[in-house]
Amino acid sequence: MPPAGSGPGMGRGKVAPDEEIDLDEVPTTPPESGAPSEAKARAQTARATARLDRLQERFYADHRHALLVVLQGMDASGKDGTIRKVFEGVNPQGVRVACFKQPTPEELAHDYLWRVHAALPGKGEIAIFNRSHYEDVLVVRVHKLVPKERLRDRFEQINDFERELVEEGTTILKFYLHISPEEQIRRLADRLKDPSKHWKFSATDLKERALWSKYRKAYEDVLRRTSTAAAPWFVVPSDAKWYRDWLVSREIVRTLEGLDLRRPGLSDEARAELAHEPWAERLLKRADRRDR
Repeated sequence: MPPAGSGPGMGRGKVAPDEEIDLDEVPTTPPESGAPSEAKARAQTARATARLDRLQERFYADHRHALLVVLQGMDASGKDGTIRKVFEGVNPQGVRVACFKQPTPEELAHDYLWRVHAALPGKGEIAIFNRSHYEDVLVVRVHKLVPKERLRDRFEQINDFERELVEEGTTILKFYLHISPEEQIRRLADRLKDPSKHWKFSATDLKERALWSKYRKAYEDVLRRTSTAAAPWFVVPSDAKWYRDWLVSREIVRTLEGLDLRRPGLSDEARAELAHEPWAERLLKRADRRDR
């Protein structure tokens, strides 16, 4: 992933642990050099999503790993669109999407990570969080719903929570979809112009937009305090949807390709059953050659 901004450790858009980042200084548009053209990026994204489909099948069959993809960003930053585009070809049997909106009374009666545990991926599964547990250090901070000292504790709790997941076999990729205020208002206006998108518009979008600078500061703290070696954050310039999709799809494919995924061979139980079937002898020998 090309650099998301200046400063050490920002190569490929990855935020280094404890790195100070000023989002106002990080571009929200593709760089003038080093990025493919829109046409080329769209073609490469199509190939990446096709590759993701094949990798996800192997990932599901391998059944040794889990993948958690976290998407965060301001309203209209493109979380829904990223999910639709990047994961359009995968088998839904092995992929789940969880949306974390305002907590229900039942969820508020438990600790803030309670609702997250139930949505985590199992072995062989990919889970995509459209918003996530990070809402509990973002929205609650901006609206002053919890004391500052509890917020500080939550950063440590989240890091511990994610480290435990990684140690137990879950790979975590966290993407901050970075858009400009000008692009956000354009997308909100598009929702009003297009009747098919009216359902996506909420009056609260405008209220939250008025808190833009406070959310920016909250996100800067999240990126600095919770980008770890085990669970890094990637800042994705997202004003151009084609560039956003290109970056995210490439990073997910690169991550899956690095997991040494394997297709399991026939189980001993299956072999024992087939040993009694004369028609299966030749097929078993062929399967043995492939498994070697």
